[in-house]
Amino acid sequence: MSAATLRRPFESLSIPNYRRWFAGLVVSISGNWMQTVAELWLVLTITGSALAVGVTTALQFLPMLIAGAWGGLVADRHDKRRLLILTQALMALPALALWALTASGSVELWMIFALVFARGAVNAVDNPARHAFLIELVGPDRLVNAVGLNSAIIHTARVLGPALAGVVIAGFGVATCFALNGISFAATLISLRMLDPDRLHPAEVALREKGQLRSGFAYVRRTPELRVPLALMAVAGTFSFNFQVLLPLLARFSFDGDASVYAAFTAAMGAGAVVGALTMGARGRVSPRFVALSAIVFGAVTVAAASAPTIGTEMAALAVTGAASVVFASAVASTLQLTVEPSMRGRVMALFSIVYLGSTPIGGPLAAWMAHVAGPRAALLMGALAAGAAGLAGLAVDLGGRGRWRLRARQRVRRLESRAWWNRSTSPTGSDSCPPSPHAGPGTRTRSTPARRRPCSDERSSATPASTAPR
Repeated sequence: MSAATLRRPFESLSIPNYRRWFAGLVVSISGNWMQTVAELWLVLTITGSALAVGVTTALQFLPMLIAGAWGGLVADRHDKRRLLILTQALMALPALALWALTASGSVELWMIFALVFARGAVNAVDNPARHAFLIELVGPDRLVNAVGLNSAIIHTARVLGPALAGVVIAGFGVATCFALNGISFAATLISLRMLDPDRLHPAEVALREKGQLRSGFAYVRRTPELRVPLALMAVAGTFSFNFQVLLPLLARFSFDGDASVYAAFTAAMGAGAVVGALTMGARGRVSPRFVALSAIVFGAVTVAAASAPTIGTEMAALAVTGAASVVFASAVASTLQLTVEPSMRGRVMALFSIVYLGSTPIGGPLAAWMAHVAGPRAALLMGALAAGAAGLAGLAVDLGGRGRWRLRARQRVRRLESRAWWNRSTSPTGSDSCPPSPHAGPGTRTRSTPARRRPCSDERSSATPASTAPR
């Protein structure tokens, strides 16, 4: 295996701006998972109620379900770097408030519920803004790789964060977890402030107009290359991505295990997810057929997880399931980012966040009910069948070429790639404005984002070293 092949999954890290963002995100997301575990443990300690734990999880994602589309519109209307500086600072406040309340001994259940909901409300804006900002960091050529690396961050933090939370809670108390998470947001804020604006790929910012939420929904509805991947994720997000609910039930009731079995299942799935994310990062492009096939594979390996007879085989099946789930989710996210018009990116990625995360308040209780009625294996099987059926439907659309969505997807990607060439070749030196965007659709009004004029693409490329310029 050549050195170039080994470096391919980490290609986006050759971009200085992405390296800074990556470092800040590793610290912040690990702290966020630490807080999630600490919140649930605190609620369980106060109430001893599994229902209260479920309500806490639902409150975390409920704002995304209710207001995620509005959060995407906010992302479209503002410079995303400045917006993320604001949202990341606001995300620290609930953590620090919980630290103060818990350390003083005055915390009550309603306070935890309110602060969890507040954190979820900020995340309804922060999440689509982070998704939409990624292409501005790396450009279209490295987007699939960057999405894979971001998935690797998330799933590595998903393993390390809870493990670190357990150590901190045992050694220093639950309040310390909240304090550490509040401090961890400083890493993201510093990385955002350190970004070089001249090496970003800023998208157009939509002007405030009436009916922009409706126009976002209408845009997705009339664009099959967006509508179909979102539909696949909506089905899988509701029925298949409920492992946070099902893994403890699987460990306890299917294998008569304790917390160590649950931890082993979580670690196995997290390790597989990291491998899947790095594998996805090595790809340069994704196709509609790849999205559909990845959903089918995800469903097939989940069947294996639902039927594994021993703890060892279950861990192996969950590792493969973790990899397949991340490949599918990353493929959908990459397809949407490469296809969407830049002025609509925030709203479309908000819809992705809604069907991926916001479906948890619906899918989680449904999976728990199925596990209660027929057992955790039946709930896993339900998710497997849903993912497989969605993938088969997507494959049928791809093979049938309905709406010629494959051709249009490729044309949109080519327009993204050709825009930089057009700017380099035709934009006059010293011009006060960049060439008009080929992405802005009829009736789309946009404005430049910064107070001072940013360089056009040709100016940026002439000032950017070859090692960091988009290929």
